[in-house]
Amino acid sequence: MRIGFFVWEYPPALVGGLGTYAEYITREFVSMGNDVTVFTLNPGNLKTREIIKGVEVHRPLIADASNVFPMFVIDDLKKWGTNIRMFNDIFIYNILSASKFINSMLKKEGCNYDVVCVHDWLSSIAGIIIKNETKVPVTFHVHSTEWGRAGGTGSEVVSYLEWATAQRADKIITVSHAMQEDLVRHGWPNSKISVVWNGVDPERYNPRNCKPEEIEAIRSRYGIKPDEKMLLFLGRLTWVKGVGNLVQAMPTVLEEYPKTKLVILGKGEQQNDIIETAKRLGISNKVVCKFEFVPEKERILHYAASDVCIFPSTYEPFGIVSLEAMSMAKPIIVGAQGVVGFREQVVSAGPDQNGVHVNGGNAADIAWGIKQVLCDAERAKQWGENGRKRVLQYFTWRKAAQQTLHLYETLQHSQEHGECHLVDLMEKITRT
Repeated sequence: MRIGFFVWEYPPALVGGLGTYAEYITREFVSMGNDVTVFTLNPGNLKTREIIKGVEVHRPLIADASNVFPMFVIDDLKKWGTNIRMFNDIFIYNILSASKFINSMLKKEGCNYDVVCVHDWLSSIAGIIIKNETKVPVTFHVHSTEWGRAGGTGSEVVSYLEWATAQRADKIITVSHAMQEDLVRHGWPNSKISVVWNGVDPERYNPRNCKPEEIEAIRSRYGIKPDEKMLLFLGRLTWVKGVGNLVQAMPTVLEEYPKTKLVILGKGEQQNDIIETAKRLGISNKVVCKFEFVPEKERILHYAASDVCIFPSTYEPFGIVSLEAMSMAKPIIVGAQGVVGFREQVVSAGPDQNGVHVNGGNAADIAWGIKQVLCDAERAKQWGENGRKRVLQYFTWRKAAQQTLHLYETLQHSQEHGECHLVDLMEKITRT
């Protein structure tokens, strides 16, 4: 099968979970005998065309038109302020990538693609253009939504792009049943939607591969003694991740378990709030922060060094970090209120239990969950082992790739394509 893969981030330019997904799933596609062509954003310093581990990657160079956009876009986009440069880059990346796909790959080079997949709104314009101009089936992969990320508000334009792509796509694939239910609640066509869970590489995320001295070095870096417990949060530092509530939960935890430290890894708009909250609560010496993107090798070592991993999100369509922690045989605490795919990963009761469900919007509940793990070290160890078993059974990239390819295959026959609606989209973006 030949696959056109449109995604905003791709190695080495990684930002978050979407890039991790794209990296691993495309490599699995290739290892299973498929041809994959990735179209992704170029930060300006990368090759415009190259082969990376069998995946052909195209990165069109972007020109800055951000001082032009405000002249004709609607007020919704004008509110982006200096962030209009991001929309500029996304818009031009989509136009250039779709044009190259149609005019160079299909027409000039004569490549026959079986399916095009576009990921989130960041690549949705390309999907609409390709749907309008070709007979190649288009799959829309939805990893999150604007209303979810923004707490029910957000950009009108981005929400419209998501909705318009859903209507035009031949298939919608999302990452959890929780997300599927949310899409249907917002009026998306249920008949088009299928669920494929994300995965993890259990060989790379394997506790046996970490040397004791490497683990000790991580703990020593944060001043964590052998008799102390290391709690780990890893992810974007934004309100939907619940990290602020996690910091507020720490005084309650420390009352009962004073030999405990929280390590926070990531970047985001809540960095200053985290520092200020810890200072206000008088626990600055118990909350250690590393505000930077953590490379994969470092992430793995941090998982290995931790005693408990905590991801108290209030909106998390899936959440790959929890799988990484599970694969590293760590007991985990996850948010389970709202649109949260964690509930489908973490078993919270019974013989297969591998963690605890909490309300990520409630600091007291997060504290309760942490204490549930810390109160019984042997039980916590068993939960960690259960988590790795669950990963091996349900959550590998190979399983995700197999299920995704099966859905792609169903689109290769009897596709009907409607008339062009690109004008409608452009009018939505530029109306005054």
